[in-house]
Amino acid sequence: MSDIQALLDELRAMPRTRPADPAEAERLLARLRSAAARWADVLLETNETSQQHLPPRAGAALTLAFRRAEESYVELEIALRDCAEHRGSVV
Repeated sequence: MSDIQALLDELRAMPRTRPADPAEAERLLARLRSAAARWADVLLETNETSQQHLPPRAGAALTLAFRRAEESYVELEIALRDCAEHRGSVV
């Protein structure tokens, strides 16, 4: 549970204002990617340790939640790569 609390603390600490510039937006994406990775890890660990105790539909739902969290991480990784490529192409 400390992993979940740490993740919640990290999310609460994120700025609630619009990024002022592209660099700030990219830093926010990096923090979100980190949080998404941590959430996916929590769900994976929960899935691995709880699967035998869950009814079939609950287990399937947990597996799907993990996959979606993992997809969120991947999408944020793509967004950050695009930011880096864009930054590299600006002269």
